[in-house]
Amino acid sequence: MDFSYDDEQDALREAVRGLVGKAYSDFEKRRQAVEDDPGFDEAQWQRMAEMGLLGLPFAEDDGGVGAGPVEIGIVCQELGRVIAPEPYLTSVVYAGGLVSAVGTAEQRQEVLGALSAGESVLAFAHDEPGRTWSATAEAVTATQDGDAWTLSGVKEPVPHGARADVLVVSAALPAGGTGLFLVAGGDAERTGYAAYDGTRAARVAFDGTTATPLGEPGLDVTASIATVQAITRVMAANQALGAMQFCLRATTEYLKSRKQFGVPLNTFQALNFRAADMYVSQELAQSIVDWATMVVEQAGSRGDQEALIDAARRASLQVSRSSRHIGQEAIQLHGGIAMTAEYSVGNVVAHLTVLDHLLGDGTHHLSELAGAVTGHADIDPLG
Repeated sequence: MDFSYDDEQDALREAVRGLVGKAYSDFEKRRQAVEDDPGFDEAQWQRMAEMGLLGLPFAEDDGGVGAGPVEIGIVCQELGRVIAPEPYLTSVVYAGGLVSAVGTAEQRQEVLGALSAGESVLAFAHDEPGRTWSATAEAVTATQDGDAWTLSGVKEPVPHGARADVLVVSAALPAGGTGLFLVAGGDAERTGYAAYDGTRAARVAFDGTTATPLGEPGLDVTASIATVQAITRVMAANQALGAMQFCLRATTEYLKSRKQFGVPLNTFQALNFRAADMYVSQELAQSIVDWATMVVEQAGSRGDQEALIDAARRASLQVSRSSRHIGQEAIQLHGGIAMTAEYSVGNVVAHLTVLDHLLGDGTHHLSELAGAVTGHADIDPLG
């Protein structure tokens, strides 16, 4: 399996790195961007649209570029390096991915076209209070009256839900199963708040709110939700990988420059060993993230949902373990400075924590993987 990038992919990485690096390489600019609502830089969102990044995953007929998972992963890694607060993962990959997978041709052209042009922000309202990481909906229900549909219930947390122009909402269908609906952001009752890493989330309430079915009305799309969730998990792992790479680089540079007892910290062998362990964790994460990204490309082309979901779980588990190890060591090796809000490392670790809980933490994925181990006969250890 070839993990090397071609010339076009290398050029894409350099272009994205230049764009987001100019905006957020100075961490103070990132702090300023998340200080006030909507929690990201609207002008930077437009610049990303002008570069074609917001339409990268979508078909050309829908106003996009038609790029593959490897290219999307490259973008997510570069956003992760500077923990850019723009909602690329949740709006483009997650919510946009659902519209692309389920929507009618007219819906795709209208919704994804506006998203690709930077004219709209999408949010997927799916998680429900006390119930997360599932592909189904229960607390929000859909009611049909002729051709009209309404939604009732509460979704929380909804990443960037207070800013979203269009909400993609999952709801329990009258005949069973889970459907998807489009709701104008202003039609729902939204209460926004800051998340752990400074980005935004919201509580979104529906009370007989008018909704438009996404795709065929009344169709159970649980399988499509599960597939897009798996793809988003892999892209979240790519974004976490970029953040981990930043943490490792920042830590090694700090050990070289910070002096104690008149000598640089990297003079002390024990600290070098801990930095080396961080590197091992990063390499483990990178290997499985690259593999999972290629599985998304291959499994998606042949419709192998089982392989896709399995790869996403495996990558998410390793990234959860690696990010926790690297984050903890980065804070420890930086000392007290890493605990301040003005310094980048602590904020990067906060972002890694948010990514870890977005679509299932390591414990959740380990449990899912363990539950899938079936069909093996009992073994007598003394036999």
